[in-house]
Amino acid sequence: MKTKTVRWGIIGTGRIARAFAEGLRHTSNGRLCAIASRNEVSAKAFAEEWDINHAFGQYEELAQSDVVDAVYIATPHSSHAENSILCMNNEKAVLCEKPFAVNSKEVKRMITTSKENNVLLMEGMWSRFPPLMDKLREWLKSGKLGDIRALHADFGFLPKQRDPLGRLFNLELAGGSLLDLGIYPVSLASMILGKPSSIQTLPNMGPTGVDEQAAWIFRYPQGALAMLLSSLECETRQEAFISGTLGNIRIHKQCWKPQKMTFMETNGEEEETIEMPFKGNGFNYEAESFGNLFLEGKKESPIMSLSESLEIISQLDQIRKDWDLIYPMD
Repeated sequence: MKTKTVRWGIIGTGRIARAFAEGLRHTSNGRLCAIASRNEVSAKAFAEEWDINHAFGQYEELAQSDVVDAVYIATPHSSHAENSILCMNNEKAVLCEKPFAVNSKEVKRMITTSKENNVLLMEGMWSRFPPLMDKLREWLKSGKLGDIRALHADFGFLPKQRDPLGRLFNLELAGGSLLDLGIYPVSLASMILGKPSSIQTLPNMGPTGVDEQAAWIFRYPQGALAMLLSSLECETRQEAFISGTLGNIRIHKQCWKPQKMTFMETNGEEEETIEMPFKGNGFNYEAESFGNLFLEGKKESPIMSLSESLEIISQLDQIRKDWDLIYPMD
C-alpha cells in the first residue's frame, strides 16, 4: 500500500530549519522524523525541542537513513549544492532552501544528479506557494491587467547586527543582498514576465566584498520593464506593483510573504482587495506542495520548475559578473 505521509529529514539546525519544522506541523502530508547537524550536541538539542526521534551528528548518516523519504536543506547558501547532491545520491527527494545554489554551475550539477537518481528536486522558493499566489497567477492568466508593461518590487531590511562573519555579509558564505533578498523580486519577475532580454544594474559594495544594496532594471522582449531592488542598508516598502494596460495589482507588504493584494482598474471604476492570511507560518505551503508531488511520483514542480530555477540563478550569475563579485566556490 502506498504511503500517504512523507517522512522528512532536515539538514541544518539554524533559523530556517526551525521555520521549516514549524511549517511541517501545519501540513496534511508531512512528518518530521530526523535532523542532522555537523555538531551532534546541536542535533540532539534540536531533536528534543521538536520531538524528533532521530538525531544525526553527520549529514551522511541522515542521507543514508531508511527513516527518511525527503530532505529539506537548511544550510548556508555555500553548502546547498553539496548537501543536496549527497542526499540525492542516496535516493532522497530534496527540497533545497533558496537560493537553489550559489551559481548556475552548481545548479546544473544538482539537476543532473536528480535525473541520474530519478528523484524529486525543487527549490524552496516559499513565496511561490501561498494561496494568494495561486490567485495572482489566476488573475494574470485571465488577462485582467491587459498587456503587462511594468513591475516594481523590492525587499530590503536593516539587520540588527552587521557581523562580517555572519551569512549576510561573509563572502565565504556567498553573502550579500542579491542571493538572500534580491532573489525574491527576481523570482517574481520571472514568474510574471519570463526571461529578460537585457539587465542593467547598480550595486553598493560593502567592506566585506559583498553587495549590501543593489538595483536592477530588467527589459523584456515585449518591451516591459522590471525595476527591482534589494538592500541590507535600509528597510524598504517590501511591496510589488504590477502595471498593465487595463489595471494594476499591488502586493502589499510583505510581498515576499504574500497575504494581501489589491487590483485597481486603470479607469478607476473597479477596485478589489483580497486577503488570504497564512494558515501556519508559510513554509507549510511549499512543504505541502512538495509532499503532494512526492506522493504522486512526480520529479519536478510545475510552480517552481528546475529550468526556471536554473534560468534565475543564471541571471544572478550575469549580475555578479557585471559587478566583478566572485565567491570562493565560483
